[in-house]
Amino acid sequence: MRGSLSVTVDIEDWYHIPSVCSSPYSVYRSVNEFFQKWEGRYDFLTEPTKKVLDILDEFKVTATFFVVADTVKHYPGLVESIVERGHELACHGLHHACKIDPNTKERLMSAEEFEQRTLLAKRILEKTSGERVIGYRAPSAFVGGWMLDSLESIGFKYDSSVSVNSLYNKTDSSLKTVSSFPYHPLKSGLEAGDDRSFVEFPWAYYQNVLRIPASGGPILRFLGAPLVLNGLIQSLKRGHTIFYFHPLDISCTKFPSIGNNRPFYWCIKGNLVEGRIRYILKNLNNVEKMCLRDYPEML
Repeated sequence: MRGSLSVTVDIEDWYHIPSVCSSPYSVYRSVNEFFQKWEGRYDFLTEPTKKVLDILDEFKVTATFFVVADTVKHYPGLVESIVERGHELACHGLHHACKIDPNTKERLMSAEEFEQRTLLAKRILEKTSGERVIGYRAPSAFVGGWMLDSLESIGFKYDSSVSVNSLYNKTDSSLKTVSSFPYHPLKSGLEAGDDRSFVEFPWAYYQNVLRIPASGGPILRFLGAPLVLNGLIQSLKRGHTIFYFHPLDISCTKFPSIGNNRPFYWCIKGNLVEGRIRYILKNLNNVEKMCLRDYPEML
């Protein structure tokens, strides 16, 4: 294996996913509406995040945490605890709202609105961390090339949202020139170019007849650790690659049963998935690891 690995963690709670909030098919139009109407427990994030931090300490991993900025307000001290452990804070949106339509890939907001919301999120995270926030991951990985132009213009240096695979495409591009290692995207696009300092960190895949997404997340929950591990090993042979998961993946608590279109989304999680994360980190123990801010082109 010649590549290095970045372990990344997406900090969002159960209501941030598109079936509950902030997508064309969600129960609530926005997170703000959710908090106006929801009367039950909402915090299912704090406990598993603390466990994730302990796991990363155990494996001596410094990770990049892509944080939904509104968690700073609703979970006092949680994001600060990530910074205290020495991890990188990156941006996962202001409220985890979809920026492009999941079906048509058309814009759901103007570039100006996207920049305004994302800059606010960036400033919230920078105030919390005391450090410059330079990385972004699109909520639910729905990303368009136009978004990268906006990110670059407001001070971001990289994005990590693109997943090349044969099962689905969450972007507005064919991704024909993209693999699983970092590249410089063309202006106003997601295809690979060579005349731009902005970097895209795409996700791992396992190549057989098809390209199977293998960076983690829901694939880790539903398809298991061996496929993800093999995909990461393959991708490491191509170059630097990404492993990611959510604290919610290892939560043993039952989440509220609301949400449209994804009734089985959280049917596999808890100790089983924690064991899978540990299995992957153990088997990649000898691979060089770095948070994304420390990737050579970021320095």
